[in-house]
Amino acid sequence: MEIMVYEMKYVKDGIGENSISCIPFEQKSFQQYMKIYNACFYEMRKSLDIRPYNFLSDYEQIREKSKDIFLLVSGEEIIGSVACYGSEIDDLIVNKKFQNKGYGKQLLLWGMNHIRQISNGPILLHVAKWNEKALKLYEKVGFNITNTERVR
Repeated sequence: MEIMVYEMKYVKDGIGENSISCIPFEQKSFQQYMKIYNACFYEMRKSLDIRPYNFLSDYEQIREKSKDIFLLVSGEEIIGSVACYGSEIDDLIVNKKFQNKGYGKQLLLWGMNHIRQISNGPILLHVAKWNEKALKLYEKVGFNITNTERVR
């Protein structure tokens, strides 16, 4: 099965304000993060037959990257997360029970503002063509497709 991924670049001048505050990822959050991460990507991975469908299973998979992962939490519960690798937004996820409440946009804006604090370079992200909901959000915020990659 062919998998198409769009590279997207933020093309607006300013970045909108976000109304949330994220905290750095800590290993103690891994089990909860893993469940949310796998739940968010399961349908896409299954539809595109990317195995394993539940990709994240061991902290070692993200140990090196964990310093760039930020969590939105309420008490002990993770609402969502965004990773900022250099000037790239990645793995933006929202806990299923908090979806469709605007948290995805807030996490995106938080990540963009975080990147802007350390870099003036272009803000990039990649999204599977399959993920129409995320694609619409990114376009609405101000990202344009700059490249299409055939992953498989």
